Amino acid sequence: MVPGAGDDVGDAMVEPPSRRRFLTNIWAGLGVVALLQFLAGAAFFLTSGRKRTGKKSAPLLEAGLVGDFPTGSVTLIRKGNLYLTRLEDGGFLAISKKCTHLGCAVPWMAERKQFECPCHASIFDITGDVIKAPAPRALDLYPVTINRDMITIDTSNPLRRSGFTPEQVIYPEERG
Repeated sequence: MVPGAGDDVGDAMVEPPSRRRFLTNIWAGLGVVALLQFLAGAAFFLTSGRKRTGKKSAPLLEAGLVGDFPTGSVTLIRKGNLYLTRLEDGGFLAISKKCTHLGCAVPWMAERKQFECPCHASIFDITGDVIKAPAPRALDLYPVTINRDMITIDTSNPLRRSGFTPEQVIYPEERG
């Protein structure tokens, strides 16, 4: 006797899925994966600019001694998420790393002597003033004090500004 011939089990034949059905299921699965990736990316983008709660660093940050920063230099202060700029005339500015357009981190490009936002191509000069939009205003500043050659930056509240003015520069005390 031939196996399956006349058996009750062989009467109910299961039809294999067609090629079209198989490809439709694959594309549907890939679509779901793409949608999940898009939603995760959108959620990350929308929450990345928000202030994070948790352990905060001290609002007063000692950056170093005046002599540690040569004139015409820009130094990243990682702890405060800012740059300490020493201008050619010896004055100091503490400039936020956060672009005033959408909040992206703005790196200092030493070879071009400017800050360049990688997100939307805003460009700022060494004082944080806008050279090229879409940034609507200059980079924020943090108050700087110099006492006995020690540079202290108050990171508790960045100062919004529309542009650079010479009054924003802090100079070390001259020794006589």
